[in-house]
Amino acid sequence: MKIGLISLGCFKNQVDAEKMLFKLKQSGFEICTNLSLCEIIIINTCGFIESAKQEAINTILEICELKKSSSSLKKVIVTGCLAQRYKTEILKNIPEVDVVLGIGANENIVDLIKKSIQTDEKIESFPAINKFSMEGDRIIDSSVPFAYVKIADGCNNRCSYCAIPLIRGPFKSRKKENILNEIHHLAESGVREVNLIAQDTTSYGSDIYGEFKLQELIEEISKIDGIKWIRILYCYPDHITDELLQEIKNNPKVVKYFDIPLQHVDGEILKQMNRTGDIKSIAALLHKIRTVIPEAVIRTTFIIGFPGESGAQFEALCKFAEDHKFERLGCFTYSQEENTKAAQLPDQIDYEIKAAREQTLMDIQSLIIDKFSANLVGKTFEVLVEKATKDGNFVGRTYMDAPDVDGMVYFNGNSNCKIGDFVKVQIDDYEGYELFGHLIK
Repeated sequence: MKIGLISLGCFKNQVDAEKMLFKLKQSGFEICTNLSLCEIIIINTCGFIESAKQEAINTILEICELKKSSSSLKKVIVTGCLAQRYKTEILKNIPEVDVVLGIGANENIVDLIKKSIQTDEKIESFPAINKFSMEGDRIIDSSVPFAYVKIADGCNNRCSYCAIPLIRGPFKSRKKENILNEIHHLAESGVREVNLIAQDTTSYGSDIYGEFKLQELIEEISKIDGIKWIRILYCYPDHITDELLQEIKNNPKVVKYFDIPLQHVDGEILKQMNRTGDIKSIAALLHKIRTVIPEAVIRTTFIIGFPGESGAQFEALCKFAEDHKFERLGCFTYSQEENTKAAQLPDQIDYEIKAAREQTLMDIQSLIIDKFSANLVGKTFEVLVEKATKDGNFVGRTYMDAPDVDGMVYFNGNSNCKIGDFVKVQIDDYEGYELFGHLIK
């Protein structure tokens, strides 16, 4: 039977989807990318914040409508974080769905789908989260020269606004040898850049080895032939050790890119978030990074409109962003998530105020990035080639840009350029985060 999959949300969810696809293909299902031809469609959902939940629900409803009008589509399967979080509520509220599987059921997805086909019964399965395995082969997009590698799942930080521990459970690292084996296979398939992901990459190893082991892990990854760039995403600020900084500085394969979701800088807000730090300590961390690694590019995210955030606290956040000039910055309006501590806090802020504050901060960031990009004109960067355009030009990324979230470099190349190559490109112009240049022969 032809089966298709829609994966929503984060890259960690994407990795889960790639594993499911491999299991399904191995069991005899035909993977189909044209949804109108599929007999089964899986929606691998996100359930993190309100906007993600709404996207997931809308997608489920759209596929259920397709099922009504299609002669081929027989089964609609819901998996992922929304399924894990809301369990039986999905089938109760959207009866057109045929199967709802919690994250722990990923391992048995083939048997459960086959059972639904054979019996035509509605199926719900929510095994304990510890049944979820991060191991197994994946079907990855072979048209791009990068891949995401999940090194851990779950989280122990227990930020008061975050539902991830409720959905994914406690922090759980993968064994180092399993990660290295996976990256060896990725390198053999043509992957040139690996992006290490987890809810908190900097805590890697603390649960199974008794201490932080990210530094040792990237040391071992850097020995793998074929991998040229190692990028570390989702770094928790408290866990960026001096040893890790030195490894990033001295290891030529580790790109000098720091993805540190700070969430806020006001000490009282951070305390209410069940996070540590304040303006002074966070400024000290940023100063240390930029002193040790002057070429470092720092990406962060902030939560706007957390309960009780005053106008003065928001203004201090904006001034901090102006002063520290993050090369990459995004923000989210606070989402009041049920069963989280922050949802019970007083002084919840109106959506209109949150949206206005979000726009204010992003307007500030727009001016910062305009000046930053302007200073890149005339400079030459190493670029990883990702695709060719129909007009004979090319698109790629510098070390300053993580895949799927940051900017791209558009450049004139030649017939010798191939996807996965690293080439030298001089920057001629820019538009926001996007850069335009030409190949240096």
